[in-house]
Amino acid sequence: MRVDLLSRLQKELSITGTALHETILAVSERVNRKVQILRLHWQSSSLLERIDEVAQELGQQLVAQVGRRPSERPLSDADLSEVDNAVNRATARIQALKHSLVEIDVQIRQLKMETIHEDMLRLQQDLSQRSAGIERIMIPRGSAAIGQRLSEIPRSTSIHIATVMRGPFLLAPAEDLIFRPGDIVVLVGAQTELDHLTVWFTRRRLTTPSATRSA
Repeated sequence: MRVDLLSRLQKELSITGTALHETILAVSERVNRKVQILRLHWQSSSLLERIDEVAQELGQQLVAQVGRRPSERPLSDADLSEVDNAVNRATARIQALKHSLVEIDVQIRQLKMETIHEDMLRLQQDLSQRSAGIERIMIPRGSAAIGQRLSEIPRSTSIHIATVMRGPFLLAPAEDLIFRPGDIVVLVGAQTELDHLTVWFTRRRLTTPSATRSA
């Protein structure tokens, strides 16, 4: 009996220690990711400042080039060639800096996507432990929900509409919002009620015989 108790305690301590270790690793990875994002933002800011400096240097060169000749004398071919070379050099430097800026922006987006993915997994786990979930529903063409107002959704105490996405826009879940084909509705709530509401959004509109003949 005592051996069984000690074995069970050892197993529980092992599980607790493993969970603690995984939590520490997750937190450290998250902190490290945020530090990387901050560092990349700093590099991006430095590149933008450098682009401004190159543009200012070019402006100063052009002013100096034009200002040192008599006002009545037009620019010679040598002067024009020097101006053209200065503009080309500045353009090449700015393009290289912009290329680096784009690469940094891609890295920032990737790190942010990893953070979002991790947050979504944690949110899904939290909801699952409470028999809840988050649902993304795209309203198909022919759905009976098309033309319906948000206020006409079957009411539920546990369902909450997080947002409605329409094209590139996030729409506030206002009561007078009218659903259109292709709208993406994000719902949060009890899983059983989410399943019922999914049917409401995706069920097809009934066609009457007269409408079928006229079509």
